[in-house]
Amino acid sequence: MADNLYEEYLSKETDLDKCLYLYDLYHKDPQTFFKLANEHRIEFLPILYTPTIGDAVINYSKNYKYPLGLTIFYKDKGKIKAILENAKKTFADKGMTIAVVTDGEGVLGIGDQGVGAIYISLGKLMVYALCSQLDMSTTLPIMLDVGTNNQTLLEADEYKGWRHSRITGKDYYDFIDEFVHAFTTVFPDSFLHWEDFGRDNARPVLDKYREFHPSFNDDIQGTGVVALAAVLSGIKKSGIPTNKHKVCILGAGTAGCGIANQICKGLSLELGISFEEEKRNFYLIDKKGLLLDNDDNLLYFQKDFCHSEKEVSKWIVKDKRQITLLEVIQNVHPTILIGCSTASGAFTDEILTQMYSFNKKPIIMPISNPTSKAEATPERVLKCTEGNALIATGSPFKPVIYNGRQIPISQCNNALVFPGIGLGMIKSKSRVLTDEMLLRASKVVAKETEQDTNSPNSLLPSFEKVLKLSQKISEQIN
Repeated sequence: MADNLYEEYLSKETDLDKCLYLYDLYHKDPQTFFKLANEHRIEFLPILYTPTIGDAVINYSKNYKYPLGLTIFYKDKGKIKAILENAKKTFADKGMTIAVVTDGEGVLGIGDQGVGAIYISLGKLMVYALCSQLDMSTTLPIMLDVGTNNQTLLEADEYKGWRHSRITGKDYYDFIDEFVHAFTTVFPDSFLHWEDFGRDNARPVLDKYREFHPSFNDDIQGTGVVALAAVLSGIKKSGIPTNKHKVCILGAGTAGCGIANQICKGLSLELGISFEEEKRNFYLIDKKGLLLDNDDNLLYFQKDFCHSEKEVSKWIVKDKRQITLLEVIQNVHPTILIGCSTASGAFTDEILTQMYSFNKKPIIMPISNPTSKAEATPERVLKCTEGNALIATGSPFKPVIYNGRQIPISQCNNALVFPGIGLGMIKSKSRVLTDEMLLRASKVVAKETEQDTNSPNSLLPSFEKVLKLSQKISEQIN
């Protein structure tokens, strides 16, 4: 039967058709679905989640057949506890282990997608199941529908969400607060995974509830953990001492600052120095250029990584109020370049060549999703660095042939880490996911990379051993 289903899957013309086919099979027959999916794990992951899941999100209302999880609407305020208690009945004796919760404002690189983001919550749980063997029947995808500012969705006849502009400010945070308090009352021993919140809300929500209920934001912490793992393995391969590295990050939103925060905390712990001291080696560039402390519009989580006018006073730049990525590289000579800007092609040949001119094994990580948003392709990175760059990308790329050598491209995919983190939180019953736990998770992944001597350009391990990797990570979460 599985062979017939796989043949039917292969007959689908597009990746989106394949994605919808697999989710429909899961809905109708979970046992058969997982038998098939576990046999084709590596092939199915980019279909069930990134990059294909973005198309499923966009087309959610057009293809709607049945609910994909629990949607709680803003108009349900005052009744959220009752809604969750009703959902709890479906878990019977098993109980609920993990809920992935989104409000759909910051979906991948495609932004506000309203109620269609329920696919993100479901897809994330699917990755948990395939990469850690978590029992999917003990999980819950949740969409918090607080409206959408996506006018296309609001005007579409088939849209299944609440037709209202996004709730903001105090009303928004009061709604989130009611949800979290209701959630911790109904599911006190579960793990709460936040996903794809907008840049203005993701960090405040995580910071407020991180110690109130076992919580995790994959866009901030998961991305940071896997990026730190790549950096740790890159440092080892570069031959440059840890304290000599400088990090340049293009994109200073939730993801970029989350990555900077995680890497900075990890390296400061490794070096035995303060966060304040290590952060001087980080340079974050947003749409307006290098983050500077004279910008009155900085978000609170950006302020940790801004530099002073005095620091850049002697730099050679055209406009000290808007210092570009290229100008930062020319003045700082960074060893590590990370992209999470969703600006396709932002790592130009000149930028890549400059990075290579300062060190012969630059760490280059264009990790924006989906593939079309990548700051550079691996082919260009390798060409501009004469095949010497240490690379990790956000989306899957095929191996590159350079000078007759096949170079596998490692993927900076959170699926390497978050399934193990979630599994570890469930097993350990830890009440708070600490920075030390996250650093230990990064070290597990980095060590796995070091043991792979066949991929000198790779910064991360392949997915072939993801089940064992998740188990190893889970053992460090306690």
